Amino acid sequence: MKDGFLKVAAATPRIRVADCAYNASRVEAMAAEAAENGAALLVFPELCLTASTCGDLFLQDTLLRGAEQALARVLDASARHAMVMVVGMPLRLGGALYNVVAVMCRGKLLGIVPKQTAMNCGGRNDSRYFTSGKGIAPTTVTVCGQQTLFGDGLLFRCADMPDFVFGCEICEDLWAPVPPSARLCAAGATVVVNPSATCELVGRAAYRRQLVEAQSARLLCGYLCAEAGMGESTQDLVFSGHNLIAENGVLLTESSRFGSGILYSELDLSRLTHERRRMNTLAAAPDTCTEVPFDLPVRDTVLTRSFAQSPFIPDNQHELETRCEEILHMQAAGLATRMQHARCKTAVIGLSGGLDSTLALVVTVHAFDLLGIDHSGIHAVTMPCFGTTTRTKSNAMRLAEAYGASLHTVDIKASVNQHFADIGHSWDNHNVTFENAQARTRTLVLMDLANEFGGMVIGTGDLSELALGWATYNGDHMSMYGVNGSIPKTLVRYLTAYEAAHSPEELKAILLDVLNTPVSPELLPPKDGEISQKTEELVGPYELHDFYLYYMVRFGYSPRKIFRIARLAFEGVYDDETIKKWLVTFVRRFFVQQFKRSCLPDGPKVGSVGLSPRGDWLMPSDAVSELWLSEAEGL
Repeated sequence: MKDGFLKVAAATPRIRVADCAYNASRVEAMAAEAAENGAALLVFPELCLTASTCGDLFLQDTLLRGAEQALARVLDASARHAMVMVVGMPLRLGGALYNVVAVMCRGKLLGIVPKQTAMNCGGRNDSRYFTSGKGIAPTTVTVCGQQTLFGDGLLFRCADMPDFVFGCEICEDLWAPVPPSARLCAAGATVVVNPSATCELVGRAAYRRQLVEAQSARLLCGYLCAEAGMGESTQDLVFSGHNLIAENGVLLTESSRFGSGILYSELDLSRLTHERRRMNTLAAAPDTCTEVPFDLPVRDTVLTRSFAQSPFIPDNQHELETRCEEILHMQAAGLATRMQHARCKTAVIGLSGGLDSTLALVVTVHAFDLLGIDHSGIHAVTMPCFGTTTRTKSNAMRLAEAYGASLHTVDIKASVNQHFADIGHSWDNHNVTFENAQARTRTLVLMDLANEFGGMVIGTGDLSELALGWATYNGDHMSMYGVNGSIPKTLVRYLTAYEAAHSPEELKAILLDVLNTPVSPELLPPKDGEISQKTEELVGPYELHDFYLYYMVRFGYSPRKIFRIARLAFEGVYDDETIKKWLVTFVRRFFVQQFKRSCLPDGPKVGSVGLSPRGDWLMPSDAVSELWLSEAEGL
């Protein structure tokens, strides 16, 4: 479970009704296959050693003895594998018959968990055969010559991997008003397994998927569902073998229906435990369950799950468009509400012709539409200086005109040169002072014009720039309301593209040219009329930094883990050296630049990742980066 990843599997064997020896052989074969593929946890369907459709044969001693013999065979086979197995079967104890799952690891029977919720409709009549295990306090029983625990509330904890704690619920237990998994996860389970034998009906697959996804989200856990399939009786019912593996509301993978086989994925247990610490919604209640320890060796896990290069961007085009529309509405609503509160009817924006200021203008236009204010109340200010190119200045002017904003041009070169003379700085020295003096002068102009027009300065800086500290302190870093403060650069592009796609052709052409313009603060003189200062050449690709930002802030990934998944996500795009180089840069800048984030202006939060000092990210400005930086540099 290196880096918190645990290989898990849900298996549906092709079985025969009441043929326990044959069924055991299928379970044995699949266990060998799963072990060969590195699974640490393998789950089989409910009653798979007999089949779930045995009917009144469940009342026959012959079948029950056969099930116990099959369990003994599977138990012996498990000794050959460093893997936990969960196998469904009927089990008689005293005068009662229970629908149970047997949990075993390396030849040892760890425990037996009975089903709590009977299925008494849709062709099933569980109560005819089985006693509910609800409320049965764990007690020691002897099965297959081994003493083991039997009862409700068993929690299986791996001594070698503290984050690997799992519990079992069976089929319809998930459908109960308060499923057993709620109690199990409150007591510490990070994984819930559900051996199931639910017959297939029209629409049931979607319902099953919805239940599994929702429960994994509600309980912040990994959830495995192993369904009965081929070989079950089709006298009245059909079983699909629809297996699912979910993690915190996200379906990692699912099997095709009406077949057999093994479904694999990797659960990120450290991500789940981080999320629980962050959310703090699962009250620890360890005394409500009985823990059963087991041992498994810690080993590297080959990852098969995918990681999107742009985690802030939905893969589905329809979802992306819906997301963009929603975000623009949220940004606009936030600004409109703030303007109403401040009794402001004008806004001032420094419009450079770049991506961020363009999006800020778009948001302001939408806010004015919400308020029913004429766009002439938007004062778009271009402030050309030493690095301004004809392309960006032209786009800024054209955008203001297209949206009906009031355009102001304030050439700041003379002011900046005077400032250089005042402080004794040579124009030929293109150092950080040369750059920042321009940014601070622009902010002074904007603030004073806001006073002049009785409006507020709209901030343009985005989340990626905040993470990297790529802003001039008390320059473009400051505004009266930052509409883009929770929007990463990769998403800024899509929001601008969305606006372009829903704009008249003339405006669309301008927006598309903005999108095609290299990202630059334009603080250094151009070369041959072209932008000479390209941000991504200086601080690194934004798609990498947004990837690092998402996994570090949202899920608390270590640099080593981020590097590992970045190599997978960007395979064929960036080599290891490049990924490491910019990861080190990100970590260093993220810590050093916290002081800029500690005094950010207000702005609307639109996603789960934010760096606002008022709740999203609380970090001292003098926090030491050594632990993170040394790990990144040592990769």
